[in-house]
Amino acid sequence: MLNRQEETNVGTSIFIRATEISEVLEVSKTQAYKIIRQLNAELEKQGYMTVAGRASRQYFNERFYGVGAEE
Repeated sequence: MLNRQEETNVGTSIFIRATEISEVLEVSKTQAYKIIRQLNAELEKQGYMTVAGRASRQYFNERFYGVGAEE
């Protein structure tokens, strides 16, 4: 369950955290952190800088939902 501060930031931050990923995808926090590491590794290979423990919300949406992906 998200706390009040997290609820106000959901969907507005450029980063998505493990707690939100675990709730959205209905996976454990451990699995959510694995997903974050994989997404960040992909971005680093493309030359982007990343933040440990957080993933780009835009890239997350592209990889999981195809939202914003170039066709």
